[in-house]
Amino acid sequence: MLVPLEVFKDNPYKTLISTLLSSRTRDEVTLEASKRLFRVAPNLKALRKIDEKTIEKLIYPVGFSKTKAKYLKMLSGLIDGVPKTREGLMKLPGVGRKTANLVLNRAFHIPAIAVDTHVHRISNLLGWVKTKSPEKTEVSLIKILPKIYWPDINRLFVSIGRQFRSIKKLKEFLKANLLI
Repeated sequence: MLVPLEVFKDNPYKTLISTLLSSRTRDEVTLEASKRLFRVAPNLKALRKIDEKTIEKLIYPVGFSKTKAKYLKMLSGLIDGVPKTREGLMKLPGVGRKTANLVLNRAFHIPAIAVDTHVHRISNLLGWVKTKSPEKTEVSLIKILPKIYWPDINRLFVSIGRQFRSIKKLKEFLKANLLI
């Protein structure tokens, strides 16, 4: 299965947009919605010219398509290029820390740790951290993981987390591989 972040990783605009669309949406749905949108809006300038309703129709059935269409329309009017800093990215509508870190990693090759539920859960199960939130997990992982591993941690742990969806199955996998 193709993952949107891997497909669009060399294009900051497409990486940002597909990452925004991916929240609460399966990869295959995100990929198809992204492709439909990019056929009509291959860049920010083109996205700026499309009305919100059209954006919504193009990205449907991604989760929260109405809200995401609104964010994309707003975002297109705020920037001429994708910001290259976490702070700049997080000023954009719909962009949180995880999305900003993913864009920095994939589009700009800037080391950052994108922590989602999979990274948070697996890092805690492995005993690498003892944290209650993804934000605290990121801070703790930054302290213990060499920077060279930062870009890969999200991709690897998300892949494992998607294969072993229940905590029971995840623990069984980690134990079978002598990781816990």
